[in-house]
Amino acid sequence: MQNLQNLTGRHAVVTGGARGLGLAIAQNLAAAGATLTVIDLAQALEVAGLPAAWHPVAMDLGAADSLDAQRRLAADLGSVDVVVANAGVVPAWRRVGELDADEWQRVMNINTWGVAATLGGFAEALAASGRGSAVVMASINGYKAHPRQVLYSASKHAAIGIMRAAALDLGHHGIRVNALAPGAIATEALQQRIVGRQAEGGPDLETALATLDAETALGAIATPQQVANAALWLASDASAGITGIVVPVEAGLGN
Repeated sequence: MQNLQNLTGRHAVVTGGARGLGLAIAQNLAAAGATLTVIDLAQALEVAGLPAAWHPVAMDLGAADSLDAQRRLAADLGSVDVVVANAGVVPAWRRVGELDADEWQRVMNINTWGVAATLGGFAEALAASGRGSAVVMASINGYKAHPRQVLYSASKHAAIGIMRAAALDLGHHGIRVNALAPGAIATEALQQRIVGRQAEGGPDLETALATLDAETALGAIATPQQVANAALWLASDASAGITGIVVPVEAGLGN
């Protein structure tokens, strides 16, 4: 039987791929046979210890020139089969009456402009593939909200809108565009935020993670590997014919 998730001979680009979910996704795509280009901030790439076979590219995706920079990179790479627009930032929790304008602009630059610039920058390279697939990293906060998360929720709602519009724009080139919507995932970043909130009177790490587990339908929050598996499915021919959808990977947390 043909393995529809075999990416041998295909080139994948993963933004924010030096750490967290981006790294897990990049590792999964590489294990499926893809060659990898990883875009991330220079300081993240310096300490990531990525495999020698991967192509690291230092770039600030929130910068105004990131669209042109990614177009130039795409032209250098030629045909690109998979693009994962994963780079993003989670801001500090603030209530709607406590918003900070500079923080709002910085987060939107990365979480919305950065996603759109990645899809636009690699559009021609994905079209050249003839089987291009783009995956946008959204969030459970892209279709529901939580208190003190107005900025993050707004940015991830926007990311889903960008994905849906891009799916319509790029579909006639044979490019599929979909999104992943993880719930709480016990990445290092999440654990650091929990520890930070503990210092402000919040629960300790073990208690907080146990509470999140109990809120899911499956009794445990999803793992980075499960998110990476869903990304591979969307990137591969196993999901051919599917575009413009959001795939929740949150163990029933949104139910």
